[in-house]
Amino acid sequence: MSKKLDKYHKLPVFQKSEEILELANVIAETLKEDDKKEHLASEILSNAMIIQVKIAGAEGGGLYSLKMQNAVLIKLAAHDMLNAVIFASMIELNEEDYVNLMREKVEEFRLVFVDWIRGFDKSYDIPDNWAIRFDASTPEQEKLEDLMFDEDKFFDDFEDDDFDDDEEEE
Repeated sequence: MSKKLDKYHKLPVFQKSEEILELANVIAETLKEDDKKEHLASEILSNAMIIQVKIAGAEGGGLYSLKMQNAVLIKLAAHDMLNAVIFASMIELNEEDYVNLMREKVEEFRLVFVDWIRGFDKSYDIPDNWAIRFDASTPEQEKLEDLMFDEDKFFDDFEDDDFDDDEEEE
């Protein structure tokens, strides 16, 4: 195994994702009986794999915004995977109740995940042209926030009487 692969495989966040993938495999095996179950099995497994792929992607890229983009996709994949497990349980597609076990694994993963993303280097970044920043303290983000809709400023242009006239006309 290359040194770069070996590096991210040793990360606690990746090791926790391995545990999630193992559990996802067990759950998927119990669901492989018909088309409806096969679809859920595929959803559970693919999201567990996406988590690992995006961890590798975040570790492979250096820019803060790219790391955070991968982090968001990891969060979404974890939620989608857990929702599929919950749905399978709700409609009683599997005999075993894996919901609590998967919730525990996802929560363990979340704690390690939060520590992992807090270690990202915010100073190593370039502004992206999509105007999405995850650190609100940057000058670029402050400029964008100034352009956002301000409800108070918008309604300052109206007087209370303007609204009363509409009600009287009805």
